[in-house]
Amino acid sequence: MGDAVELQVAGRTVRLSSPDKVFFPERGYTKLDVARYYQAVAPGILRALRERPTTLERYPDGITGEWFFQKRAPKGMPDWIPTAHITFPSGRSADEMCPTEQAAVVWAAQYGTLTFHPWPVRRDDVDHPDELRIDLDPQPGTDYEDAVRAAHELRAVLEEFGVRGWPKTSGGRGLHVFVPIEPRWTFTQVRRAAIAVGREMERRMPEQVTIKWWKEERGARIFLDYNQTARDRTIASAYSVRPRPNAPVSAPLRWEEVGVAHPQDFDLATMPARFAELGDVHADMDDHAYSLEPLLELAARDERDHGLGDLPYPPEYPKMPGEPKRVQPSRARAGEEGPAAS
Repeated sequence: MGDAVELQVAGRTVRLSSPDKVFFPERGYTKLDVARYYQAVAPGILRALRERPTTLERYPDGITGEWFFQKRAPKGMPDWIPTAHITFPSGRSADEMCPTEQAAVVWAAQYGTLTFHPWPVRRDDVDHPDELRIDLDPQPGTDYEDAVRAAHELRAVLEEFGVRGWPKTSGGRGLHVFVPIEPRWTFTQVRRAAIAVGREMERRMPEQVTIKWWKEERGARIFLDYNQTARDRTIASAYSVRPRPNAPVSAPLRWEEVGVAHPQDFDLATMPARFAELGDVHADMDDHAYSLEPLLELAARDERDHGLGDLPYPPEYPKMPGEPKRVQPSRARAGEEGPAAS
C-alpha cells in the first residue's frame, strides 16, 4: 500500500498510512487523494464542523468494503481534538469528537472517514441547536430539478418569516438548507419549527412537496424531512465526501447557483479548484443567528386554527408527548397498531 506519508495541515503533522489504498475503484481515487482533498478544503469543512459533536462515517477499505458510523470518539484520538458528552434518545450517552482544528479532519481521513455528520449544536451547549436544518429529499418519480423548485420556494418562505437559509447539495439528488439560529430552543422546539415550515411549503406547493412521514403517502413529491431535526439525527456536512462511485461531495452553493449548478459538478477532483477560486461561499453563516419565534408562532397557529399538532418520530425513538399514533396508515386502516418503519 506504499510507505506512510506525512501531511502538513495548519501547523500540525498528520501521518497517513497505506496512502495508495484505493477508496473509489471506479475513479481510482486513493486514501491519499481523500486526505489531500480534505487538506485543500480544510478551512471550509472546519467552519461546518467547528466545536460540533461529530459522527464519523468510516470506510476503512474504501466504498466497496465494510463501513460503519462511529459515534464515540476513536481510541487513540490526539489530545488536541476535544470531545463533548452527548445523550441519545435511548438514554445512552457518548463522548464524540468535536473538531476545532483543520488537522482533525485529515486525521479522521487517516481512519477511512469519508463523510462527517455534525450535530446542530456546539460542545458548550449540546441541548440547544444553533442550526435549523431542512432536508429536501426527492422521492421516486422526482429528481434534483424538483428539489431546486422546492428550494426556491423554501427560500421565499424563510425570508417571509425573517430568516435566511444557506443552500448546499446533499451529494446525491437532494438539497439541504441550513438556517443559523440563536441557541435558545430545544430539539423538540426546533423540530416543531421545521414541521411548521414543511406545512407552509405543502400549502404553497401541494403537488410538489410533502411532509408525510410514511412513504406510502408521499407520492412523487419532494419530502421535507422534518425528523432530520430530531435529537441524534444529523446531515452530512458541507464539503463531506459521499460514498458513491464518482466521489461526489456536499457542495455549499450561493442562491444564484441553485438551479444552475448540478450535483455532478462537485466531486473530490473538482471541489478543490472551486474552493481555491471562491473560498467557502458559506463563510458568513456564523455571522448570523436568527430567532425561531416567527416560525414557532406559525406552528402555534397551525395547531390552534387547524388542529395540526405533532407528527410521528422515527421508529427507534421512544414515544413522545403529543405524538400521534406511530402506525403506518395502511396498517391502521386494517385495524393494526404499533410502530412501523417509514
